[in-house]
Amino acid sequence: MTFDTWISEPSNWAFSVVGLATLLAGFRVVTAKNVVHAALFLVGAMGGVAALFLLLSAEFVAWALVLVYVGAVIILLLFGIMITRAPTGIDETLSGDKRALPGVLAVALFALITWASVEAFGDATLATIGDPTSTDTLGEMLVTRFVIPFEVVGFVLLGALVGGITIARRDLTPLEEEQRGGLA
Repeated sequence: MTFDTWISEPSNWAFSVVGLATLLAGFRVVTAKNVVHAALFLVGAMGGVAALFLLLSAEFVAWALVLVYVGAVIILLLFGIMITRAPTGIDETLSGDKRALPGVLAVALFALITWASVEAFGDATLATIGDPTSTDTLGEMLVTRFVIPFEVVGFVLLGALVGGITIARRDLTPLEEEQRGGLA
């Protein structure tokens, strides 16, 4: 496929726009000074990945990504930030020098994944890869064959949340409790 034939298809234009926006959001996740802004950029990156799955006609995967990652993991991350009283403002100790390394590593990882994908799939199209799995088959597999792994993952995430709250929670001294007006 030549560049002229690739650029003439509207779906490739949509892919390019969504892909560049997702790439920018992912880059800002690792370079943002504010942790809440980084979490919001992560929402944008996950939304962009879901849009890319929609462009590939993988609706089930796209909406599962939106529900699980955007709907649950990001909310869990934001609640964790709020519960642990982590500083949410701009951290002045992060200078431009310290922010450049994560950005360079993110671009290098993107290049590695792109190279590996091109090497693995070459110029194969979706039609030559095989028939897609239907959504009803995927749904049936999730509630029958893979129900135990999903339950285990749920308990692991719950344990991680409780453990994170326990580790990050700081007990107040009696003087601090008195200043706050009793038990917190």
